[in-house]
Amino acid sequence: MSQSVAAGYKSQPAGTRAQKKESKLNAHVHGRVAAAPERVPQVFWCPDLVSTRDLGPDGVDAVLHLAGVMKSRPADFRRALTGRQMVMFFEKPSLRTRLTFEAGMVSLGGTAMFVDQTHERLDAREKLSDVAHNLERWVDLIVLRTYLQQTIEGMAQHASVPVINALSDLEHPCQALADYLTLTERFGDVKDRCLAYVGDGNNVAHSLLLTCACLGSRIRVATPAGYAPDPQIVADAREIAEETGAEIDLLTDPHEAASGADAIYTDAWTSMGQEQEEDERAEIFPPYQVNTNLMAEAAPHAVFMHCLPAHRGLEVTDAVIDSPQSVVFEQAENRLHAQKAILYLLLGGGDRLPARSAHA
Repeated sequence: MSQSVAAGYKSQPAGTRAQKKESKLNAHVHGRVAAAPERVPQVFWCPDLVSTRDLGPDGVDAVLHLAGVMKSRPADFRRALTGRQMVMFFEKPSLRTRLTFEAGMVSLGGTAMFVDQTHERLDAREKLSDVAHNLERWVDLIVLRTYLQQTIEGMAQHASVPVINALSDLEHPCQALADYLTLTERFGDVKDRCLAYVGDGNNVAHSLLLTCACLGSRIRVATPAGYAPDPQIVADAREIAEETGAEIDLLTDPHEAASGADAIYTDAWTSMGQEQEEDERAEIFPPYQVNTNLMAEAAPHAVFMHCLPAHRGLEVTDAVIDSPQSVVFEQAENRLHAQKAILYLLLGGGDRLPARSAHA
């Protein structure tokens, strides 16, 4: 295990709520010298994954390194979370997020429970703090897929157990971690690699910006005027980039973004909850379609990325998403491994990695 995984017995700044949790859960590890390289922190310094900003550079590195170990040695972790229980509340439909969290938790020896919340918002029937205080007495971890980021922040504020953002309208941290795991597998160190994101400056774009900043990599985000990423997210990413040396460019020209890039990424032009804007967006976004012409402007070794589901013929053509350059299913697979690492770290899966298995 790399030294960066064991680093971070210092707490990461994540606002008043996180600091309050830190004082209760992690007080006994403040100031401790980082453990030996083969160890992982028994109590992760990040009490929740509400935002990529909660992780910071050390946390992102820890998740990606551990995800790689877990992917190559799955048998070593089959009892890592035995007896632990996870509940998922989803206000939005899901394929990859739900199944990768469920499969990940079960493969670590834990139990996964799902609550379909698509018929009403999580706090519609009961005050959110009351829901949180019930859940913290029954389960070890809460996973939320919601419309409002404030719902996830509120749950994390009130629940004493870890809370994971499995998607909100503001961020999709688990997706971006899986995406950069995919890029790391393809290219090794991503510090000198450039990811071009073209399309809507949405939750996925936000998390890619923050994750890129944490890794000291390069990203160009090209969006139509009026659809740029959230200014606060951009400001936070640039603040992190000052520490890590990351390069962040916001553009409006998709061709400028794609030129010489190592990867081109896109997402749906209309996200869930924006259906009333679909016709308007369909007139604005066609210049941002990823097709063979745009891919040809990237580096010869460039890959195509999409978080899925893809709207074929809109943001991407069949010729691109079905091409050998496409790594969309590698991204989908890596959701499993990145989330297993997150679960393991947030739940304190162990102070020392399991011994290498001959059957992994």
